Amino acid sequence: MKQSPELNKAQINMRPGLITIDGFLAPDTRDLVQIIDEDDAAVKALGLTHARIAARMREMRQAGLRGLGDFIDVSPHYEIRTDTVRGKLRCPFEDPGLIPKCNTTVRNLELGREITFTDMNIHFIEKHGFYQGKGSSFRLEPADLAAVLDIKA
Repeated sequence: MKQSPELNKAQINMRPGLITIDGFLAPDTRDLVQIIDEDDAAVKALGLTHARIAARMREMRQAGLRGLGDFIDVSPHYEIRTDTVRGKLRCPFEDPGLIPKCNTTVRNLELGREITFTDMNIHFIEKHGFYQGKGSSFRLEPADLAAVLDIKA
């Protein structure tokens, strides 16, 4: 797929210092369309969809909210903490509305692994199939999400 003018604008909005200090791509220099296409292929290879991954992330976020910022046990083998921070961010794809600043950490005790994601990550994955640029602070690998969150094909 060719990069559209809308994706060009989103990629500019993702630069460091415009919405967040570190941006959403650094140090990845690929075009946004290439990042999205490669992650889409990785998700399809897992037999999953972006919607399914985002739904599971949202489910874990909601479970973590019960802990009021502390880790809580969640059956069958998780510890989850959801922290909210005052403020909201705009989406670099220029979707309407603002995204709350909220971080969720999920520890999969069975695997001995954890993953941290934000409400912006959930939005990116659900609406845009975007997992951020390789090397960026909040980059998520689809295979890691599937493993830690127990998302099966």
